[in-house]
Amino acid sequence: MTTTDEDLDEDVHPGRQRLSLLIAFAATVPGIVLAVGSPQLTHWLEALLFGLAIVGSAFLLSWAAEVAQLDISAGLAIAVLAFIAVLPEYAVDFVLALDGGHGYKAHGALCQSPAAVRAGEDSPCSLALANMTGANRLLIGIGWSLVAFIAWRQWKKRGQRHEGIQLDRSHSVELSYLAVATFYSITLPLKRSITLIDAAILVTIFVMYTVRISKAPAEEPHLVGPAQWLGSFRTARRRTVVLVLFFFAAGVILLVAENFAHALVATGREFGISEFLLIQWLAPLASEAPELLVAGLYAWRLNTQAGLGTLVSSKVNQWTLLVGTLPIAFAIASGSTHGLPLAPRQREELLLTAAQSVFALAVLVNRSLSNREALGLFSLFWAQFILGAIVPAQWHGKERVVVSVVYLALAVRTFLVDRHALPRLFRDGFRTPYARLQEE
Repeated sequence: MTTTDEDLDEDVHPGRQRLSLLIAFAATVPGIVLAVGSPQLTHWLEALLFGLAIVGSAFLLSWAAEVAQLDISAGLAIAVLAFIAVLPEYAVDFVLALDGGHGYKAHGALCQSPAAVRAGEDSPCSLALANMTGANRLLIGIGWSLVAFIAWRQWKKRGQRHEGIQLDRSHSVELSYLAVATFYSITLPLKRSITLIDAAILVTIFVMYTVRISKAPAEEPHLVGPAQWLGSFRTARRRTVVLVLFFFAAGVILLVAENFAHALVATGREFGISEFLLIQWLAPLASEAPELLVAGLYAWRLNTQAGLGTLVSSKVNQWTLLVGTLPIAFAIASGSTHGLPLAPRQREELLLTAAQSVFALAVLVNRSLSNREALGLFSLFWAQFILGAIVPAQWHGKERVVVSVVYLALAVRTFLVDRHALPRLFRDGFRTPYARLQEE
């Protein structure tokens, strides 16, 4: 039976949730006006307004995706929600991959004009991977750690000892497919391009993951915040609201993504800031904010299964669906079957991203994340920036390799200490029926 406002859980405040929805909608308005009306503003202001539109839309998508789980089948929910989870990042990366393809078609492997090369500008091909690597590293270095830290703080306030997070056995499915994608991703930095073969393998991993997880029994979703309030609506009204949120938010993202990406690049050139760094860190902050906030709310309520589990699932989507579709977009724009080119810096960024994933997988191979391990993930995330600030200029860039080696060394040590966990994880993830997984 559907509840009404009066029947809501005491944690739900309809007035507050309406305000949250209104703020998210309001955040999109300046970006929409700017995209449709094309007024002339400074590049940094354009980037800010378009970025706010993506943030607002991402929140709306996140809430709608949570509520949609009440009304669609498990298999369809997984397929739809997986795409929605990466839509904000995908929209920006798709634009940059298309730009890279057009640049490759016009200028060859350099992806840009000789004048741009002499000016030291980042090529469109290099920018195509920037958002992906930043989003992946934020998800683990900040997101996974955030869940552990908030849960530790909440348990401490209750006067109880808390050593970390333990995931249920059923999460072996997400972790096992993450392991396959991660182990394959470590080969990408060894190549000069991400090819269509790589794309086919990664998308196939995603499809296999979707098929496997679609067999999970239906469960009542854990809704928080505005999603919990929207979930209390009567069925017809709830479905209508969800569809409106989906189409509106997706439309806004598609409308402003290209403008946001180009405004960030122009801002970097105007202020002499690396366009790569702006795309790598500011764009993911906009798209990842809702997911991190929802995971944090789960941890605040000590529902760490939902908090960390959601982020692990998103990581699978990013390493498979998101990375796998970039070479396809590049090939379409370039009119060729050439892979997305990887310059030395891009290979270093991919190496660091893959190495972080290997270590994160090693940490979670036994389905637990201790406070100490969370602190390690958080500290190593910031190590690259600290080293980059203190090393001599001639060594700039080498810190990525150094931190990558540290990640991999720690991962090998962790796998050796718990050497029996990985075979057990694969057995549960690929073969054990869900009914047995949920017996724990």
